[in-house]
Amino acid sequence: MAIYELNAPKKVPITQIGAIRWLRHNLFSSWINAALTILAIYMLYIVIPPLLDWMIISANFKFGTVDLFGYSIEFSEAMATNNDCGRSAACWPYIYEKIYMFTYGFYPREESWRPDAVFWLTLGAFIVIKLIKNYKHKNIVFLAITIMYPIVSFILISGGSFGLVHVETHQWGGLMLTLVIASVGILVSFPIGILLALGRQSNLKVINFLSTIFIEFIRAVPLITILFMASFVLPLFFTESMDFDKLLRALIGIALFQAAYFAEVVRGGLQAIPKGQYEAADAVGLNYVKKNVLIILPQALKISIPNLVGSSISLFKDTTLVLIIGLMDMLAMVNMTSNDPYWLGRETEGFVFVTMVMWVLLYSMSRYSRKLEYRFNTEHTN
Repeated sequence: MAIYELNAPKKVPITQIGAIRWLRHNLFSSWINAALTILAIYMLYIVIPPLLDWMIISANFKFGTVDLFGYSIEFSEAMATNNDCGRSAACWPYIYEKIYMFTYGFYPREESWRPDAVFWLTLGAFIVIKLIKNYKHKNIVFLAITIMYPIVSFILISGGSFGLVHVETHQWGGLMLTLVIASVGILVSFPIGILLALGRQSNLKVINFLSTIFIEFIRAVPLITILFMASFVLPLFFTESMDFDKLLRALIGIALFQAAYFAEVVRGGLQAIPKGQYEAADAVGLNYVKKNVLIILPQALKISIPNLVGSSISLFKDTTLVLIIGLMDMLAMVNMTSNDPYWLGRETEGFVFVTMVMWVLLYSMSRYSRKLEYRFNTEHTN
């Protein structure tokens, strides 16, 4: 009996297992952490209940009859008006009433299928890229998608050919315009940034000097100044008969601005590559282009993924500055729609809605970057 008691396994204290152990190690490991945890809980207690009450509990959800995927869903007998909602809680019927402008701006309703088609093409392109992971000619397919996708998207949204009605860019707006500016800015500025980073690392004095001057000048100037220059100064270099679209001017300014930041991020990745990699590439007889394309850049870009995504997220948020040159993005639509005589004073609901949409998009970008880091990580073990 005594031998059995000596060899019996000891019972682990409850404080060393499960949720209690996690709380002790992560939130109450010291008196400072315990005080900060209690303070954080108190702050959440102050903020969250009133916010939930305003957004959900006391909010107005009387949308009337809503058509969703071909089915009519009746939420209430009639949609609530501005006077019905009051001012003590959120009035979400305002968002439902103005959702088209938040999404498409002044884009013709009968042509809204075109930006919708671009959206589904985007999803299809991502699915195809995921499926061709082990395909023999995946690089050719990926390059074809990269080249053709912007062209097809522009033809669909802008029109003017293939029997499509032309839609002026001043009618573009809302989330559609935000996505266009952000995606074009990122896709165009990325290769330019790589070239600038290589130019700043170049041994050729002229290329190095010009790349450095461009990067340092752009980084020393705020984006709002670049947008003003692109909108008002750039047309001065062209003839009066040449019609230079305002959106195109903004896209050029944003792409050049972001390229300077991408260049510094990529340059940081290039500097992190051991010198032996350069020497090994030279030893096997690779020229400058092959050395960078096959050996150096893949490693540098893998290291730079977190910072590249961070810069992309910053650009996505900076797209709201296009309001100053007369382009109506999603944030600008809040001020415009809240000036409707039937929905005066509903800016708060609009800003909350835009915040939630932007958070979903930017958080998705952040999660996608984590997947890219894991996918290209050659050091993790299965």
